[in-house]
Amino acid sequence: MSEQIRIHAVVSGRVQGVYYRASTRERALEIGVTGWVRNRADGSVELEAQGSPEQVENLLAWARQGPEQARVQSCVPREIPTVPGEQHFQITQ
Repeated sequence: MSEQIRIHAVVSGRVQGVYYRASTRERALEIGVTGWVRNRADGSVELEAQGSPEQVENLLAWARQGPEQARVQSCVPREIPTVPGEQHFQITQ
């Protein structure tokens, strides 16, 4: 099994009410990463993603653009410890 990394990222801009979370989940499933995505009270979106470095970077590259109606102003990732045994990517509260 290849090396796994995990990132936590906060995405700001016009990212709520534009299917950002659902689109992020779809993209994560296509790429094969695990983790979660959720809205924050301040209007931003946060996510955690885990997979190979290439998979995680692929999702981050997408997250910096988002779905068509989104207008991402910033996407700030940081590496965090992996979560052993995680098997899904989900939208959380």
